[in-house]
Amino acid sequence: MHERVNNMCFESEKREGGCLLEILSIIDILQRNACPEECILTCDKPVLGENTSNPVFNTRPVIIYSSSGKPFSMPISRENLGHNDMNELSSVFRVEKIDGKCVTFRVLTSSIDEEGKNKFVATNSYFTFDISCACALRCLDDCHVECI
Repeated sequence: MHERVNNMCFESEKREGGCLLEILSIIDILQRNACPEECILTCDKPVLGENTSNPVFNTRPVIIYSSSGKPFSMPISRENLGHNDMNELSSVFRVEKIDGKCVTFRVLTSSIDEEGKNKFVATNSYFTFDISCACALRCLDDCHVECI
């Protein structure tokens, strides 16, 4: 029986921040390059997602997992949506800034659009996280997030 091993994390653990920081850095670059005015259909297109007929994707939402295997959650503040309930939590985030091993995330919440589909909405809640405290990262489907 042949065991598959992903050496990406083992190699990058030798560098400061590890493989999760590398992945988040790529996501940060993709999001910064997302530009609705320039829909280029080449391999180096500056947009996220596969289908350019949809609104341009500007976010790759992520979920961060602790060593216990539980998703990290933060309170939601949606004052910009007329809602401010700090008791409501979300585990879905958008990378906003990376400074060394510290990553600033924006908390996202979900809502249902006119077509009945689930979509993510940006909140005005931010937090800074030492990524070396995370054990795993799950990327969700690329999407367009309003109020960024």
